[in-house]
Amino acid sequence: MDSEKVYQMDFLKVYPLLVNKAEKKGRTKQEVDEVIRWLTGYSQAELEGIQERPVTYGDFFRNAPALNENRKLIKGVVCGVRVEEIQEPLMQEIRYLDKLVDELARGKSMEKILRK
Repeated sequence: MDSEKVYQMDFLKVYPLLVNKAEKKGRTKQEVDEVIRWLTGYSQAELEGIQERPVTYGDFFRNAPALNENRKLIKGVVCGVRVEEIQEPLMQEIRYLDKLVDELARGKSMEKILRK
């Protein structure tokens, strides 16, 4: 899938997939929301507001209030690609979220996921 297709995907179609991935492994929607808030700087109210109107996945990240400076500490492989080596900044932000949800689903503690 090319980057532009990913950026144009509706956030409301991606979000349930992220939640489902975590819930299948015994984690919660609230934990997914916490990870998203940590990464993007959205408040819970803003995150819920985004779920009430159409927003592309690209715009979700482009309009993030405050991308966490510690996101650069996220390392590892998502979809066969090392997230720290992704050259396209917007795609890297998207893959950071994928990696965090992967870590959540694998049972890592929130403290480690949020790089505390």
